[in-house]
Amino acid sequence: MKRKAAEIVREYGPFEGAAKVNGVTFDGKQVWFASGDKLNAFDPASGKAVRSIDAVAAHAGTAFDGKHIYQIAEDKIQKIDPADGKVLATIPAPGGGGDSGMAWAEGSLWVGNHRDRKIHQIDPASGKVLSTIESNRLVTGVSWVDNELWHGTWEGDKSELRRIDPRTGDVLEQLDMPEGVGVSGLESDGAGLFYCGGGSSGTVRAVRRPARAKTAA
Repeated sequence: MKRKAAEIVREYGPFEGAAKVNGVTFDGKQVWFASGDKLNAFDPASGKAVRSIDAVAAHAGTAFDGKHIYQIAEDKIQKIDPADGKVLATIPAPGGGGDSGMAWAEGSLWVGNHRDRKIHQIDPASGKVLSTIESNRLVTGVSWVDNELWHGTWEGDKSELRRIDPRTGDVLEQLDMPEGVGVSGLESDGAGLFYCGGGSSGTVRAVRRPARAKTAA
């Protein structure tokens, strides 16, 4: 397993009216994060808050499928139109209230279960569990990028970003966050950064994603 210290390149927030950061996602332009009773978006270039969707329960993981936002609210997952903030549909969350991070990849939602230390692949239309990956750490945020499955962990004062084998759950690579710096939500920008929710710190941290060797055309 490859292991090294996480490189934090920028910190965003705290943001007014958002005392904590739960789930995190990225729509290609804005970073969205869940803060309990609303969804918030900020511009990662300027760091400025740009909008919010109020009166939407936003307790844990957040994901974006290219058009809609999916948001965990206690024991259910809401499908939200980011244009007007309307909840279009809901499905049951696989952990029944113990769910944490969430990501979208290839037509499925991947939902972290904090208490049970698992990641479930589910059908976004029905909520049916399609597969399950076991972890040996408490699972927080989840992210897919370039066919790599990453998830956050947070136990006590220790937190990590882990790349795992989606078939076996084996840890392939690990980035250790500084002591006392936790990871709640997690999402990649699709390039060189991860956006990591900081829980009750009310911040989002940009962490450099490990570089990959380029293959010849």
